[in-house]
This record gives sequence, structure tokens and C-alpha cells, in this order.
Amino acid sequence: MKIKVRIKWILDVLMTIALFFLMGYQFWGETAHEWIGAGMFVFFIAHQICNLNWYKNLFRGRYHATRTVWCIIDILTLAAMLVLMYSGITMSRHVFAFLPVRGGMALARRLHILGSYWGYLLISLHLGLHWGMVLNVFSKRRVTQQKYSITGFMISLIIAAYGIYVFFKRDFPAYLFLHSEFVFLDYDEPRLLFLMDYLALMGVCIFIIHYGAKLLRKTGARRKEADSERKTV
Repeated sequence: MKIKVRIKWILDVLMTIALFFLMGYQFWGETAHEWIGAGMFVFFIAHQICNLNWYKNLFRGRYHATRTVWCIIDILTLAAMLVLMYSGITMSRHVFAFLPVRGGMALARRLHILGSYWGYLLISLHLGLHWGMVLNVFSKRRVTQQKYSITGFMISLIIAAYGIYVFFKRDFPAYLFLHSEFVFLDYDEPRLLFLMDYLALMGVCIFIIHYGAKLLRKTGARRKEADSERKTV
């Protein structure tokens, strides 16, 4: 594995771990939340630097269905992270307290809620776009991967079903559309339950985009075959 690819993998793992810590604000407190958030921004900037080729090729080539979905998710993820950076710095009482930022707290709080909950789902969807590569890393032989594909699909389906339940149980629609301007946290919640819920929520996003992308690729391949047959006739 090339050094650049390893760095990308390390950054992705660190960002995913940081994401869980950030969503679990009630367990760590304000100071830790800010420092982890600052670390997340550093990882994210490094991630962008490692993927400069994506920006260079943004207006090159043909945009088929899969690439279009991929591009939309990436752009929305970038927008969510920028919103979080702005709102996090504005509301900071510890890490960025030295900056001469005054006012705008009400707007920053709303933006932080939107950025946090949309960001979590978008980052999870972004992870789903690369899930095939993750599976390839853990599956050295293609035969083994095919052998357990049905079992893996069924397990993924169960996780996704629980993830949908978690989506409503934790009032994600209310925060995604800002029906509530305050996040209600359970400070007595077991950490293991929190982790299971948010893993399942990430799982449903990965499930939707991973298998959705597979379906789009198969549909595109069938259309190409049909077009080629028509040209031949």
C-alpha cells in the first residue's frame, strides 16, 4: 500500500473516531468537545490536501449517475464541515477563545446543530461510497468475499433496520430540519448503548449508498449493453 493511501486511511479512521466522540458531547464535556472538534478540523483539512486531485478533475470527464451522486455527497459534506468550522469557532469558549469573535451566537448555535446532524449522516454516506475498498482490505480473496456476500448482506440489512429505528428514536428529523433549536442530551445514558445506536445509524447510511451505488452501476451497464445491441442491429 502506497504511503499516500495509508495516510488517507489513517485520516479516515481518525475522523470517524472523532465523529463518535463529538456526537457524544454529554460524556466528555465542553472543553474536550472543543479540542476534539479542533482535531477533527485539522484531520479534515489534511484529508482535503490529500485529495486535491478530486478538485482538479471536478470539471473533467462525463458525469454518469454514480459519479453525480458521489459528487453531490462530497460537496454537501464539505459544506457541512465548513458550517461546523464557522459555528464551532464562533461559539468556542476554550480553544478559540483568543480570537476577536463577538456576537452571532444564536445563528452559530443553529448552524452547529444543522452542521452536526447533517454532517454525521453525510460523512457516513461518504464512508459508504468507499465501503467497497474497505471490504477489499478485509477480504484478501475474492472467492471468500463472494461466499459470504449473502450473509454479509443479511447482517447489513438487520443493522440498517435498527439504524432507521435509531434515526427516529434520537429525533434526527427534528434536528436536521431545525424543528428544535436545542439538543436534548441524556447524561445518564450508557456509553455502550450510545455507541451501538450511532454505529447502526452510520450502518444504514453505508447500506443505502453502498448497495444503491451497486444498483446504479448495474443499471448503467445494462443500458450500455442495450445501446450497443441497438447500434449493432
